[in-house]
Amino acid sequence: MKKDDFTLNPHAIVRFLQKSAAEFTKEDLVSFIVENEIEMVNFRYVGGDGKLKTLNFVINGLDHLNRILSTGERVDGSSLFSYVEAESSDLYVVPRYSTAFLNPFSEIPAVDILCSYFNKDGEPLASSPENILRKAHESLETATGYSLHAMGELEYYVISEKEDLFPSKDQKGYHESQPYCKWEALRNDAMRAIASTGGKIKYSHSEVGNFSDEIYNYEQNEIEFLPVPIHEAADQLVVAKWIIRMVAFSYGVTVSFAPKITVGKAGSGMHIHMRLMKDGKSATLNAEGVLSDAAKRAIAGILDLSPSLTAFGNTIPTSYLRLVPHQEAPTNICWGDRNRSVLVRVPLGWTGNAGGMISQANPGWKGEMPDLSGIQTFEFRCPDGSADVYGLLAGLCVAVRHGLEMPDSLEMAKKLYVAVNIFKDEHKDTATSLAQLPASCCESADWLIKQKDVYLQNDVFTDGIIAGITKVLCSYNDRDLSERLFGKHDEIRELVFSHLHCA
Repeated sequence: MKKDDFTLNPHAIVRFLQKSAAEFTKEDLVSFIVENEIEMVNFRYVGGDGKLKTLNFVINGLDHLNRILSTGERVDGSSLFSYVEAESSDLYVVPRYSTAFLNPFSEIPAVDILCSYFNKDGEPLASSPENILRKAHESLETATGYSLHAMGELEYYVISEKEDLFPSKDQKGYHESQPYCKWEALRNDAMRAIASTGGKIKYSHSEVGNFSDEIYNYEQNEIEFLPVPIHEAADQLVVAKWIIRMVAFSYGVTVSFAPKITVGKAGSGMHIHMRLMKDGKSATLNAEGVLSDAAKRAIAGILDLSPSLTAFGNTIPTSYLRLVPHQEAPTNICWGDRNRSVLVRVPLGWTGNAGGMISQANPGWKGEMPDLSGIQTFEFRCPDGSADVYGLLAGLCVAVRHGLEMPDSLEMAKKLYVAVNIFKDEHKDTATSLAQLPASCCESADWLIKQKDVYLQNDVFTDGIIAGITKVLCSYNDRDLSERLFGKHDEIRELVFSHLHCA
């Protein structure tokens, strides 16, 4: 990083130390805490429900601070994870220094640090979320030589008391501005707080979904991130969801990342963008500036495992009220360029006449264009806010490795490429020729069992983890749920609200 990057960086510890978070040491954190009169340290870690947990420490001296930063602390694993038995439930949570940030909400000056889980023998807990992702990415790198960067799009609804001033048109909220968009200030406050914790944000905006009932307004917003190494992408998503909820709490409103708020209105996804990396550079495009064969193989692997990937990315019954045709949520297993009706989309890039556009918009412009070849990503469009973030990104690492290793992946990619809008009636034949995503949690569990051998390779996932996931999915008993609930608005409303605060 350049000196100006440190000076302008919103992360207080980065700014103070004049070094990147990846370089933080224990001594760095002690220095920041002492010099800035920090009074508390908070350990943060993800539980089995996907939410961020907290362990608070009041610093009582330098020896105490050194100890907790060196050894971590014990926690009750059986209260955090359903698969940890009470008789062997003691786990260690150990801080990862690179994740430290100044708590943006605490009235008492506090530094928060994300932690990893370790078992009684001091080994990484095989089934812990962050460790599964680490193993999956290491397996990808070892087997193929490629690594993966990722970022997520966080869509959410703000639910507030009904306001009739400057009403926004139903389902026409995309990129709306104040005063028609009511919650831009909340979104901006959340962005600022996320950036202060190290989250790399691309932009934010109001989204399509907005509607009202007799009591409440429902307004959809989105915060989108920049691609970072995949473990960082997982960390910033779980921290960002916590921050958005905290900001909403301070405003006295509710936010929901649930995939569906009501039938007939836009659902909320959590699209995951990825770029394939090799030797520190993007390998997503080839030398001619078009999608590389390696990227096509990766996409084929994702498509091949997409039915079982829903077990990590679409984990509640209302996920499958969103994954229905004609609502810009994918149902067919295919991919394409700039096509929002497909499961994996390759977004519009800047490999063409970027310099020409800027010079036309700004006559007389004589600047130099930055290298834009690394911007290109491919986007997995079915996940939603119920996702097990670490499990989903681990599954995508497995799928990318699978595609890079499959001998017929380029043929599969060619076969599953779609250039038309398959939601339109005139392309119905194309849609019906394609395989479909699962239509329920139960079907998702079926596919995870069917494809589990790929996830078990290299000890990334375990039989116990797969069994635990399928047990939860099957417990919803939601096979043919859409048909059973058709026209039953009260039952749909009850189901939606039971999952309003997922993950």
